[in-house]
Amino acid sequence: QVQLMESGGGSVQAGGSLRLSCVDSGFSYSRYCMGWFRQAPGKEREGVATIYTGGGSTYYADSVKGRFTISRDNAKNVLYLQMNSLKPEDSAMYYCAARYGVCTLASNLYSYWGQGTQVTVSS
Repeated sequence: QVQLMESGGGSVQAGGSLRLSCVDSGFSYSRYCMGWFRQAPGKEREGVATIYTGGGSTYYADSVKGRFTISRDNAKNVLYLQMNSLKPEDSAMYYCAARYGVCTLASNLYSYWGQGTQVTVSS
C-alpha cells in the first residue's frame, strides 16, 4: 500500500522558518508528481508547491514564491518544504500528496495523502 507521512510542523514567530518533511512508502516516484497543500480552519485546501519526481521541475503558488522551496531526496524517498519568512496567513494544516501524471495545484486531482502537520505562525 501507498503511505505518506508528514513531520516538521510547529509554532514560530512571523519571519521565522520551518522545514516540513514527507516520507513515502509503497510506490515509485517515477512519473509521479508530489506536492504540498495547506488548509486553514473554514477555508478550502490550497495548493502550495509541486515537484516532478522524475525531472525535478518545481511550481509554486504566487503567495509563497520567493519564500518556500520544495525539493526531494530520491535516495531517501523524502519530500521537503523549506518555509522562510513565514507570515501569520501561512498558518494551516500542511499535507503532502502524490498523483500519477502532470503536476497541478488542484488538490482534487491527487490520489495519495498524508495525515498532515500543523504550522502556526504568530505575529
